[in-house]
Amino acid sequence: MTNTNLPLRHTPVELDAADRPILNRLQEGFPICSRPFAQLAPDFGLKESELIARVQHLHRSGVLTRFGPLFQIEALGGAYCLAAMAVPEKRWESTVKAVNRHPEVAHNYRRTHALNMWFVLAAASMLEIESCLRTIEVETGLPVFAFPKEREYLLSLKLEL
Repeated sequence: MTNTNLPLRHTPVELDAADRPILNRLQEGFPICSRPFAQLAPDFGLKESELIARVQHLHRSGVLTRFGPLFQIEALGGAYCLAAMAVPEKRWESTVKAVNRHPEVAHNYRRTHALNMWFVLAAASMLEIESCLRTIEVETGLPVFAFPKEREYLLSLKLEL
């Protein structure tokens, strides 16, 4: 789950010579094995623990907003949905906690828009997603707008640092 309390980056962040190749490599995928950091670390001249510490630092500092697997849940028989809410500033923190309390919420982002909270739900079925959306509405007292996928577009974007 993404931490919506991380500072939004509007200015460039200085990356050192070791961070750039790590970020470039992470955009290409991550090894699926028992110790993926141990497998990658020699490529950067680092120890496993050093690579883990660098990735943790990049995440905590807000350079990485999310670090984790992406699944095609529909291929596994499940469903997902993008959702949005208009959350008053004075209720932001309590609403974040209420929404993120649900295991169906994969990640949650703050946006500068009338609909300022956007999140993705993933569950075993659309019925479970609809139930979760209704529960969030009841818990927060705010309407939740659902944007189910109509069509999928596959593209790849790699930002060379």
